[in-house]
Amino acid sequence: MSEIKENLLRVMERIDSAARRSGRDPSEIKLVAVSKTVEAARIKEAIEAGVSILGENYVQEAKKKIEEIGRSVAWYFIGHLQLNKAKYVIHLFDMIHSLDNIPLAEELSRRAEQADRMIKVLIEINLSGEATKFGTDEGEILNLARRILQLSHLSLEGLMTMPPYFDSPEMSRPYYVKLRELKERLVREGIPMKELSMGMSNDFEIAIEEGATYVRVGTAIFGPRK
Repeated sequence: MSEIKENLLRVMERIDSAARRSGRDPSEIKLVAVSKTVEAARIKEAIEAGVSILGENYVQEAKKKIEEIGRSVAWYFIGHLQLNKAKYVIHLFDMIHSLDNIPLAEELSRRAEQADRMIKVLIEINLSGEATKFGTDEGEILNLARRILQLSHLSLEGLMTMPPYFDSPEMSRPYYVKLRELKERLVREGIPMKELSMGMSNDFEIAIEEGATYVRVGTAIFGPRK
């Protein structure tokens, strides 16, 4: 068995255990295999092993891979998205996990309308306040969510966050609790959404315990990045 297949099986087992431990159905949790900087041959290996969603951070890198690998899998954009890249992402990706401001939402919708596409989006929230992290501020979420709902070619699916890196996965928990509570608050405000994209290789089990529906796992599948 290949190393990637072995790693993937181990990750799927951990997802299953974390879900059952918290009284959840494992099928609610979708694995995004983060393939940034991973060469196409290794990505193909992961697809053969059962990966069905790939997450990419950079538009140009993803474009080359999508051309080579094709669309037998879903491609999600999970990196910071600049306004001038909107015209490319709506042709390349099935979902955008990192929408964080109104001008970007408006541009994405405009471009999606031109392409006759409906684009699924998540709002990225910076819960740590770190200057190195992207995402909208907590206080801006409601305005941004309401504006997205008005845009004809965007479908607001949920929220995404990336906490600071901790050696102890347990330290991530407060951020994941907070994101779940924010989603629940938005639902009470009449903004329908069901997805929470949170948790990476080092802490995805904690994220699942707190309600993650998407976990973004790279290193635990593909090994350390060069």
